[in-house]
Parts: sequence; structure tokens; C-alpha cells
Amino acid sequence: MTTETRHDEVRRWLAGVGTIAAAVNAPVELPALLDLIAATACELTGYEAGGVLLADDGEHALYISGAHGLSAEYVARVNAEHTIKLGSGPLSAGPSSRAFRTAEPVAISDLSEDPSFAPWVAAALEYGYRAIVAVPLLVGGRPAGTLNCYRTGVHPFGTDEIDLLKTLANQAGIALETARLRDHERRTIDDLELLNRSLTAQHGLLEQAEQIHHELTAVALRAGGVQAVADALARLLARPVLVADPAGQPLANAQHRGVLLDPAPIAVAAGDAAATLLDSPTGDLMTAPVVLGDELVARLWLSGPVADLGPLDRRAVEHAAVVCALELLRKRTALEVEWRLRGDVLSDLLAGGASAALAARAESLGHDLTRPHSVVVVKADRPDGPMHRMGGPGGVRRLLGVAQVTADGPGPRPLVTSWGDHVVVLWPEGRPGPRADPVDAAEAIRQAAQRAFGGATASAVVGRRCTALSDYASAFRIARGALELAQLRGGLDRTFTVPDLGVYGLLLQLEDPHELVRFADGVLAPLRRHDDHRDMALVATLRTYLEQGTSTSRTAAALYLHPNTVGLRLRRIEELIGVRLSDPEALLQFTAAFMAEDVTGSAWGSSAPAPDGGPLPGTARASTSGADRARGRRGRKT
Repeated sequence: MTTETRHDEVRRWLAGVGTIAAAVNAPVELPALLDLIAATACELTGYEAGGVLLADDGEHALYISGAHGLSAEYVARVNAEHTIKLGSGPLSAGPSSRAFRTAEPVAISDLSEDPSFAPWVAAALEYGYRAIVAVPLLVGGRPAGTLNCYRTGVHPFGTDEIDLLKTLANQAGIALETARLRDHERRTIDDLELLNRSLTAQHGLLEQAEQIHHELTAVALRAGGVQAVADALARLLARPVLVADPAGQPLANAQHRGVLLDPAPIAVAAGDAAATLLDSPTGDLMTAPVVLGDELVARLWLSGPVADLGPLDRRAVEHAAVVCALELLRKRTALEVEWRLRGDVLSDLLAGGASAALAARAESLGHDLTRPHSVVVVKADRPDGPMHRMGGPGGVRRLLGVAQVTADGPGPRPLVTSWGDHVVVLWPEGRPGPRADPVDAAEAIRQAAQRAFGGATASAVVGRRCTALSDYASAFRIARGALELAQLRGGLDRTFTVPDLGVYGLLLQLEDPHELVRFADGVLAPLRRHDDHRDMALVATLRTYLEQGTSTSRTAAALYLHPNTVGLRLRRIEELIGVRLSDPEALLQFTAAFMAEDVTGSAWGSSAPAPDGGPLPGTARASTSGADRARGRRGRKT
């Protein structure tokens, strides 16, 4: 080779090295750089194909990562089916593995004659490759892969040729290290940018969380009430918010951009059990429970589906539910204090108190007893039903709360409190609106209670109008007795007045109930004495006989007795009383005695004292029906 030719060769190699350096400075992505190194090696040496192999992260294998002139199918078969290993075994004895481990070039002039290339020789010959040289790529003094060059014919590789490839491989190693550093730097910059965006987002979330905490805590600290909670949540979430009690009655309604939620569909869906934040059945609303202990006291309603809320929005709803529960607890505590004070006023009224001091105490609680009031009494129809169970100790706290919410409104304030198992409402005259009439007000309370307690029923009675403080004791006694009597006789789930009871209503209005007791005992005493000694249930048989329209067969069926047995008992009754049961006057007398017994038992027999402070004699006998008592005494069918 002449000197000029040698200079041309050096210039050509330097141009190739410059091409690789320029690619690194461009910069070029790593896969493109590897293809460029393989292409430059082929151009400088005249080889038909070249490839750059890189070790995996654990240096377990080499993979062709860049190529020029190599068939894509050949590259895929070597990488997938005949992976070049760096450990031990037949796939780790090839020229590439040896060049990587020794950091020295390895050349094979004829692939078909070298046993170490046996795993790949079939594929190489299939694609026309007959000779190979593998030169290590060093990065930071350590092998990172190899530069492989292929010839399509048998070719002995000379020393000068291999030295030039080593020079190119060294430059390629530098380029590879530079590219890797640049990639690492780019990834670091991307990570830092991502971290910066994340920190910015977190800062925004923290500011939003701080705003949520500040606004809702401020509501709690200033005792702003449920409406203030709804207003704050509507501002934070930019959507209207409604707070409703378990029956669906609105407690607060907060608008957003002039839009308010309609309470009507909410009242329909309010019967669902307490749960976490969830979508309503229609999908256009979401709801969250407001819970005190295990008791559902209200629900938050918001427009839109739950999926629209982010994590902080959900946290805001949960926080608002807690603050709302605190506000309701504060209101409930204040109400319970008021109820106790009102209960004291009612106790004094029922004890016959009629002083100016009593009226002044009522006025301090916001009730003008100088105005005429009607006495309304409400009671759950089932003593073991949900109105009592859900109310906890005292049995009527929840029912009392429903009555209070229903009674709230403009105009003179009704006095709402409890007496035993009864809710008592003194409804004032002059109330505006659709509930001005006490009967309408009582019906509204009863229906609201039914909604609040999942369909459990209550009954309500409207007593007489009271114009003086001295009227309330008698009015309550009559109304309470009417309610107990109606429930005893199966008159459940309704609102009525005392006159609706007919004769019973008249008997209840007698001022001296002892006269009723004496009358009933005088008529029935001979039968009771006989029952006490003979255990024949004559009183119960007579009551059932009257209830069944003086039919012996129906009486026998009701008492599970033979008709002959009923006939014998009726004749015995006639003998003891000295009258004929066919006599209309005798039947009227017995009917009146039983009605008097029912009235005295319902009016004074359970939780209220008689007017003179002592229990009424004989009233306990009116607590069950005649058929029940007869079946209890009978023992067996006769």
C-alpha cells in the first residue's frame, strides 16, 4: 500500500469516526446511534453486514441492538431462539461471548469450520454469512457489548484490519457512553420535571385541603348551623347541596349559580339505609350519610355522579358530614333541654297549675298560653316497633324530633314535649299556612313519623280547645284516654278527634271516673266473684257474646268452645244477675259496664295517675279483650 493510499485510508477512517462523533453531539437516539455505528463499520471496511450487540442489565446475555445489512429475520432468530449467553453452555462459547469476556477481538474466517459457532451456523449460512469478527465495545474500561462484522465469503481477518476495527470500536464505546449519559441526564430531567409538576399539584391540593378545613372548621366553631355547612360545601364543590332528614324533609338547601336541588325526588329516595358516599338510583344525584353513633340523622345530597368527585372533593363531603352531625347534635342537645323544660311546664299544667308564674315560664320558652290551644297526643301503634327501638332510652325521642320539625314554622310556637310514651303538642290558634287546623297538623306529624320510621305507624288524637290554664289537665286526660282506647280497640294508623269515638268519647269526658268504676263493678261484681271461685270466665264470655252480636255460635268460635258450653255459661250468667239476656235493657246495661271499664282502663290504667293521685280500682281488667281473657282461663276446648 502506497503512502498516498495509506493517507486516503486514514482520512476515510477519521471521517467515519467524525460521523459517529457528530451523531453523538446531534444528539441521536441510542437505537439510531447503534445502527449508525454498524453502518459506519461496514462502509469503512467494505463488509456486507454489521451489528452492535449490547449486554442486558445483569450481563446474562448479548442482544443485537443495532444493525446494518443484517436480515431482520436473522436478528430476530438470534435474539429470540439462539440468544447469545454470557454464562456457561453451548450458547456462551461463540465469538461474541468470548470477545465480551476477554475484552479482545475474536475472528472466525469460516463459520462452517468453527465448532463454537455451531448453534448459529445454520441460520448464518441460510442468510449468506460465512465469516465474522467480534470486537469488544468498552465503556468506562468495562465491556458493554461487541461490534460484529460479517462477510458473505470465507475471509481471513488481518492484524491491520482488526486494529482499525478496535479503533472504531473504541470510538463507538465513547459514543455509547456519551449517549447513555445523555439518556440518563434526559431521564433525570424528565423525572425532575415530573416531580416538579407533582409538587406543584400537591401544593395546589394542600391549598385546597387547607381551604376545605378552614371553611368547614369555621362553620363548626361559630355554630353556623346546617345551612352554613351546606353553603360552605356548595362553594367548595361548585354544585348545589341539600341536607335532608331521614324522611327526606329538607333541613338546609344551598344554591350554586342560582340552581337549587328539588327536594321532591329526594324524599322518595331517602328511605335507603345509611351507607358511604354513593350514587342515587337515578344517577343524577349523589348522597352521603350524616351519622351520630349508629343513628342516621340526615343525608347530604349533591348534584352529579360520584365519579365526578376527586379525592379532595370526597374528603370535603366526609368533613361536611361530620360538621353537619355536630351541628345536628348541638341542635338536638338544645332541643332536649327545651323538651325537659317544656315537660316541666306540661307536668304543672296537668297537675292543675293555673298561676301567672306558670304562664310566665311558658312565655320564657316562647309559648303564649294565654292564646287558645288544642291538645294533640301522638303515640306509636306498636310499643315494640321501630319508633321506640330507634329512639333509644325513653322510647319517644325520635318521634318527638319528628313532631318538632313538623311543628317548626312561622307564627305562634306550638309547645312540643312528651309524657310517658306519648308526644304531646299544644297547638296554638292563629298559625298561618296549611297547618293552621290542629287536625291537619296532627295528620302531618303522623305521616312524617311514618316516613321517618320506614312505614311504622302511629296514631294521633286532637283533644278539645283550651282557653284557660285550668282546661289542660282535663283535655289531656280525655285525649290520652281516647288514644289508648282507640289503639286498644284496633283503631290504628289514623288521626281522629274525641267525638269520633261516639259513646266512648262521651264517657271519657265524665269528670269523675270513679262513678264509671263503681257502675261497672256493681253490674259485673256477681260474675267476677263466681269467676274467682269457679274459674269459668263468665265475664269474658259475656263480653265476647256482646261483641259477637249476641250470637252463641260466633261466640263459641271466637272462644274456641263448644256452643253448648257457651249456652251453659250464658244461663249461669242469667241466674247470677237475675235478668234475661234477651232483655234489651239488660244488654244495654252490660254493654255500658264494659264500655265504662274500657274507658277507665285506657284513661288511667297504665302511666298516668287518677285525679285523686291513686290508682283506679278494677282498671287493670280492661287491658285485654274478653276473648283473650277467656282463652287464658279456659285451659282447653270444652
